[in-house]
Amino acid sequence: MSTAALQIARRSWSAFSTIHRRLASTRASHHNDHKRNHVYLEPTKFIGSWEAPRNPREAEAKLALLRRDYAKQVKEVRKQYIYEMELQRQEQMRKDEARREEIRLEREERRKAKAAAAEARAADRKAFEEDFRLTLLKERTKKLEYWRMTEKKVAEKKAEKKELLRRQSGWWIGENELEKRLLEAMVDTKNL
Repeated sequence: MSTAALQIARRSWSAFSTIHRRLASTRASHHNDHKRNHVYLEPTKFIGSWEAPRNPREAEAKLALLRRDYAKQVKEVRKQYIYEMELQRQEQMRKDEARREEIRLEREERRKAKAAAAEARAADRKAFEEDFRLTLLKERTKKLEYWRMTEKKVAEKKAEKKELLRRQSGWWIGENELEKRLLEAMVDTKNL
């Protein structure tokens, strides 16, 4: 064998032994642990209990007795099995009921939280709407005040115009007076 082949063999053996040590050192999983923890039944008294009788009648009676005892034991084992299955079923039902109750309580909590959040949102929305309403009311009041002020100014201007017109109307000239003044103005151009 060449040196290269020996080195490859040593490396592969080293890798194998490392993997083997790792696997051996790991704890047994719960799937394999039952072999150490399992409690086996006592060995049955039937195994190895048969002794060859002297005559066939005695063998038949002994065999019938063994069969009857075995049937009784099987009946007891079946009863025990049914009882254990019933206990397991009841335990499973209890667990299912507890889980359903837990789910119901979680749903109830979620509903309460959702209702509380909805209430909080409604309160926030109501506060916002109230604030918005007050803001609109203030704006309307300002607009109304501005409109009243402008209306007042317009009314004052109209009143001023009327007063001015009333004052100026004292200076107005009647029609007959107007013709006379026009004629004077045409004749007497000095005044202009």
